[in-house]
Amino acid sequence: MQRSAGYGAEDSCLKNHTNNEVSSTTPDYDVEKTAINPSDPTAHDVAPNTQCPSDQGGKGLFDQNAEPDTDTSTLTDEQEDFPEGGLKGYCVVIGAFCGLFSVFGIINSTGILLEYFSTHQLKDYTSSQIGWIFGLSLFLTFFCGAPIGPIFDAYGPRVLMLCGSVLLVASMFLLGLCTKYWHFFMVYSILNGLGGAFINTPCISSIGHFFLLRRGNATGIAMTSGSIGGIIFPLMLQKLFPMLGFAWATRIMGFILAGLLGLANMLVRGRLSGKPMGSFMSVAPDLTVFKDPPFAFVSLGIFLMEWGIFVPLTYLTSYSTSHGHSSAFGFQIIAVLNGGSFFGRFFAGLAADMIGRVNTLILSIVLCIITCFALWLPAEDSTAMTVVFAVIFGFVSGSNLSLSPVCVGQMCKTEHYGRYYSTCWMFVAFGTLTALPIGGQILIANGGKYIGLIVFAGLSYTAAAACLIAARVLKVGWKIKMVY
Repeated sequence: MQRSAGYGAEDSCLKNHTNNEVSSTTPDYDVEKTAINPSDPTAHDVAPNTQCPSDQGGKGLFDQNAEPDTDTSTLTDEQEDFPEGGLKGYCVVIGAFCGLFSVFGIINSTGILLEYFSTHQLKDYTSSQIGWIFGLSLFLTFFCGAPIGPIFDAYGPRVLMLCGSVLLVASMFLLGLCTKYWHFFMVYSILNGLGGAFINTPCISSIGHFFLLRRGNATGIAMTSGSIGGIIFPLMLQKLFPMLGFAWATRIMGFILAGLLGLANMLVRGRLSGKPMGSFMSVAPDLTVFKDPPFAFVSLGIFLMEWGIFVPLTYLTSYSTSHGHSSAFGFQIIAVLNGGSFFGRFFAGLAADMIGRVNTLILSIVLCIITCFALWLPAEDSTAMTVVFAVIFGFVSGSNLSLSPVCVGQMCKTEHYGRYYSTCWMFVAFGTLTALPIGGQILIANGGKYIGLIVFAGLSYTAAAACLIAARVLKVGWKIKMVY
C-alpha cells in the first residue's frame, strides 16, 4: 500500500492531509472528492472524476521518465488498516494541536508584531520593507513543506519535530534581542519560517497515519489551534508589552512554545513503517501540469487569494490605530477576527460536504469580496463597522486556506495528488512572499491612506473568484447544482 506525506503548510490547514487518499475501484467518479454516496439514487449532478491531460504519465520536470506511484489497495483494505482513533491516535491529534498552535498562533498574530515593529525597533523603515520580514517567513513555511514530506515518509516525525521545535523556540527567545533590520530577517523570517515548515508537515501527516474515514474531523480539530492561538497571543501581548516590555513578552511566548512543542514532541508519532527515501527530484515541481487549464486556473486563483487574505489579517491592526482607535483596540480586533475564523473553518467543512469543496471555496471568496468593499472600505473610524467586518471576514475567510488543497485534489487523480500539490504550493508560496510588501508599497503610494490597500485586497479576491469559476466551468460546465 503506497502512501506519501503531506507537503506544505497552515490552517494553511488541511493542505497536508489529503495526499494519503485511496483510489476507488470501479465508479466513474471519486466518492471522496464529491462527498456523494454512489449508491444513493438521489445523488445526481455529481462531477465526474475526469482525468486531465497531464495525468497521462505524470512526468516530472526533472525526471521525464518518472511514472506516478499508484495505490492499488481498495477502500475496504485501507479501512481495515487504519485504527480510526484509539488512545495513540487521539494523542497524536492533541500533539498536533499543540504543534500547530505554536506555528499558526504566531502567523495569525502577524498584524500585532508588524504594528509594534513599525512604531518601535523598525520605525525608520517603510511598511513595504517591514512586510518582507513577514512575507519571507510565510514563504518558507509554505515552500519548504514539499521537500520535508519524503523525509517524514522515510524517518517519521521525531527528528523533524525536534528540529522545528528548536528553531521556533530559538526564534522567540532571540526576537527580544533584535534591534536592526537584518536581525529580524534572520531571527523571524528564517528561523520562524523554517521552524514552521518542520512542525506543520509532520503534525498533519501523522494524523493521516491513524485516521482515514475520520481524517477530516481529526485534522479539523488540530487546525482550530491556529485560530485559538490568534486569539490568545494578541490579548496576551496587549498586556505584556506595557508591563514587561517587548523582550520579556517574547521570551514568555518562547516559554509557552517550549511547553507546547514539548508536548507535541512526546505525542506526535508515526504508525507506518518507513520506506527508503527517493530522490528529492521526485517531489520537484512538475511544470507540465500547468498545461491542464483547470489546474492552472485553480493555482492562479489560490495565488491571488493569498494576496487577498493576508492583507486584512496583517494590516487591520494598523488600520484601526490610524483611524483613531487605541492600540488596545488594535490588539483586540485581531483576536475578534481569529474568533470568527475559528467558527468559519468548522462550518466551511460541513458546507463542503454538502455542496462541494470548489463550490464552497468560490462562495466564501465571493463573501470575502462583499465584506471588503461593503464593510471594510467605508468603516474608517466607525468602531461598530470595524468590529462587524472583523467578525464576518474572519468567518467567511476561515475556509480560504483549509479548502484550497482539497480543491487542488479535485483537479487530478488521487495517486497524482502529491505532485500536483507540491507544484501548486511552490507557486502559491510566491503569493505569500509578495502580498505584504505589495500592500505596504500601496500604503506608501497612497500617503498612508488605506483605500488603495482595501481595494487591492478586494480586487485580488475578485480575480481569484474569476479563476476558480473558470476552472469549475472547464471541469463540469455551467450547472449551478453540480456538487463539485
